[in-house]
Amino acid sequence: MLTYARHRAIVLQGALIAAVSVGAYVLVTGTAANLSARGIPLGFGFLFAPANFSISETLLPFKPQDPNWWAIVVGIANTLFVSAVVISASSILGLLVGIGRLSGNPLVAGATRVWVEIARNTPVLILLIFVYALWWKILPTASEAANPLPGVYLSMRGLALPLVDIAWPPALVMTLITCAAAVWAARGLAVRRQEASGHRPAYVTVAVAASIATLAATAVLSGVSATVEWPRLGRTNVIGGLQLTPELTTILVGLTIYTTGFIAEIVRGGILAIGKGQWEAARSLGLTQGRILRLVVVPQTLRVVLPPLTSQYVNVVKNSTLAIAVGYQDFMTIVGTIINKTSHAVEGIAIILGIFLILNLLLSGALNWVNRRMAIVER
Repeated sequence: MLTYARHRAIVLQGALIAAVSVGAYVLVTGTAANLSARGIPLGFGFLFAPANFSISETLLPFKPQDPNWWAIVVGIANTLFVSAVVISASSILGLLVGIGRLSGNPLVAGATRVWVEIARNTPVLILLIFVYALWWKILPTASEAANPLPGVYLSMRGLALPLVDIAWPPALVMTLITCAAAVWAARGLAVRRQEASGHRPAYVTVAVAASIATLAATAVLSGVSATVEWPRLGRTNVIGGLQLTPELTTILVGLTIYTTGFIAEIVRGGILAIGKGQWEAARSLGLTQGRILRLVVVPQTLRVVLPPLTSQYVNVVKNSTLAIAVGYQDFMTIVGTIINKTSHAVEGIAIILGIFLILNLLLSGALNWVNRRMAIVER
């Protein structure tokens, strides 16, 4: 009976694979024939042709004479930058807002609830357009830029921040890598010693202290230098520093506000998932509310919230494509420009799908690895 069921499963799976293969063959050949009949080229040779367009904001150097494939790499770097900043900022704010939702202070609880409700019930595209329009409506001109913090200027032309330029000697980089490996090895030794004897020695603390001292000594001996360029208000514009355009600032602020609302609810649910006995036991030890959260509740909450956080982080990468709505040139916008110039729509869409699939799989895989490392192992 088992043999028959196994053979039937193999036959059904083979039939399914064959049907999918035939469907893919028909789709590919039909698409190629239709494109050929309409005189539309098919192939990836366009990636090596000059881009012949400019990109306003880039993390990597780019010139219009560079090939299209390098323009795509520059777009990927822009998307990764936006995603990394939004994920980092929304994680910190989401933790604070989620804790604030449970606060006994009515003002804090009410304000954080308003944030969460607005973010969770507003389409992200509408929120981005609103922030972009508000940016141009309430901020002053560049000649009268607001200065809310030392070295920070806000105006209709964007956000100016201090720019830190650090020269990293090769010796310091190698020392940093060596110290990181030493701390990792010390952690492994401490874990093995704890499993063997039940006592965890202070190997990691000693390794971290020694690494900091070694890095400081290497930095002094190798002549590391750091300069800070402070923005200043000129006659007609803000001069110097790190200049962020309204488009980039809008996508960062808008996506952070939106994602924070969802992460806050995840954090609130994770905190409520911790049993009341944990709170009562911590209070019986004389711990304050802040120390209970930091030492008892939040570490256990991380195990609960990490799986849903993975979905939110993947959504951040996908939502970054909405940068096209405010004019920021990210990966999606740059590939769209290449498609319009070369008429290689099929290949361009395939590149978009493939890159986002790879990015999201890598992100979810890394977070799943962290989740497995943090999970409580049953004996």
